[in-house]
Amino acid sequence: MEGRVSRRKLLGGLGALALVSGAPVLRRAYSQAVKVKSPFKLSVMNDEVSQDFEESCRVISQEFGLGYIELRGMWGKNILKLNASETAEALRLLKKYELNVTDIASPLFKVDFPGAPISKKFAARRDQFMADFTYEQQDDVLAMCIDQAKVFGTDHVRIFDFWRLDDQAPYRAAINKKLHDAAVKAHRNGIVLMVENEFACNTATGAEAAKLMAEVPAPLMMLWDAANAAMDGEHAFPDGYKLLPKDRIAHCHCKDVEKKPDGSNDWAAVGTGVIDWAGQFRALKADDYAHAVSLETHWRGAGTPAASTRVSWAGEKAALIAAGALSA
Repeated sequence: MEGRVSRRKLLGGLGALALVSGAPVLRRAYSQAVKVKSPFKLSVMNDEVSQDFEESCRVISQEFGLGYIELRGMWGKNILKLNASETAEALRLLKKYELNVTDIASPLFKVDFPGAPISKKFAARRDQFMADFTYEQQDDVLAMCIDQAKVFGTDHVRIFDFWRLDDQAPYRAAINKKLHDAAVKAHRNGIVLMVENEFACNTATGAEAAKLMAEVPAPLMMLWDAANAAMDGEHAFPDGYKLLPKDRIAHCHCKDVEKKPDGSNDWAAVGTGVIDWAGQFRALKADDYAHAVSLETHWRGAGTPAASTRVSWAGEKAALIAAGALSA
């Protein structure tokens, strides 16, 4: 029939493309990974794969065999800036690729704290991921986070505790009150807020996260990022992790860090850096952790975000298997 391509011609064309590009086109076009089984909700931060949301969904679902995705940005926009048609398209793609959303990786409170002197030392660390909201807009940002979480079918939202200060002591009580008030407001709307330990913000390490959890009660929860703690110089696992109140961990990020010859730190493919991920996964499993573990690659050593995420997923997968936390 005119307009149809025979299967033989299609295979031939894909084969020619594979020879030209070196990419395993046939495997990706005609196979889908068996969905993996884990005590954790294994996920990937979508824009670490691609700004093309469908490509992210395809890789995460069909190549990696995962059923969860973490949302931060797509099509060159932060998740909070999507319009109605973009939101509808994102929902369509999530349904198409059978992906559930672990959380909204929001930029809430990733701003300067009012009245506090801006740190010259830590300013170079900042990365806003297409979010440019001001402090004055944070109440609106919280409302958007709650709305987007409900739209995308999740009850978890990632937040921060303001850009890092040289001396946070004079402002810590006010920061903590802001976090607690937001968590209570979100909780009333059925949403859990989770503070990520972030080396560019005021809670960077496991030790600082433990202190924050001791000072700010539930419903505020935490997102444990061992690599962020390592970037700040902490021996994140097991030392930093041991300090954390395990019942307050509601989400984990997975990435890795390497120590460079000059003593500085940089991102690394998962499994090649300083984090003992097999040990971390064993500890999470022993502590009955059953929430999300989300790959947030950051490392770009394989050339492209998607290629680098594939390498890091292979490293994460090996660590999960070694820890007895993954089976096909």
